Amino acid sequence: MSRSERLFDLLDLLRRHRHPVSGKVLAQEIGVSIRTLYRDIASLQAQGAHIEGEPGVGYVLKPGFLLPPLMFTLEEIEALALGSRWVAERADGRLGTAARSALARIAAVLPADLREELETSALLIGPGPMIPGDAVDPALLRKAIRTERKLRLAYSDASATLSQRVVWPFALAFFDQVRVLIGWCELRGDFRSFRTDRIHDAELLDARYPRRRQALLKAWRHAQCRVHDAAGN
Repeated sequence: MSRSERLFDLLDLLRRHRHPVSGKVLAQEIGVSIRTLYRDIASLQAQGAHIEGEPGVGYVLKPGFLLPPLMFTLEEIEALALGSRWVAERADGRLGTAARSALARIAAVLPADLREELETSALLIGPGPMIPGDAVDPALLRKAIRTERKLRLAYSDASATLSQRVVWPFALAFFDQVRVLIGWCELRGDFRSFRTDRIHDAELLDARYPRRRQALLKAWRHAQCRVHDAAGN
């Protein structure tokens, strides 16, 4: 294993732990001596990784730092290029612009050889069906999800029946032909999915919903598993 690969593995290992991990445990998982581990941690810190801790206490990686160029493998470069191209083609305008901007920022800090790999990636997004336009700016829906605030929706179902809903939005799903807002519906007292092209109006309410977004997402996934299990039986 090269030193660059070892540093990458160490950073990836630290990323998976939210609490301080002892140097001994890290060294064992990476397969190096404790002395080499200390040198690798110092090297990562010098490159901008926010690793806090000290020998005998443990180490933890703090979020929010710029990834050093060596932290991307060729496969990750291809994944970034492909994912950004998909978002640029199939997501809404703001996300598409953000994807292109993020890719340009990443390219700016990559070494020349990796930057060429990113810019000349041969993984392409094929044409897909047109996605129906949205009457409501998807940025408003994403803001509601991020801030865990309720939304008041004017929504029409498949039969074009219009209803007023107050929902707790916690996810936005992107399909080839539609985008779907997923949330807890106060009117139905259950999880519901709302096609964004059928949302006629949306108002971001001041009230935060009473459960955390991740808890709602977890409960929704469990509910989906039960439905699939029942269908399989």
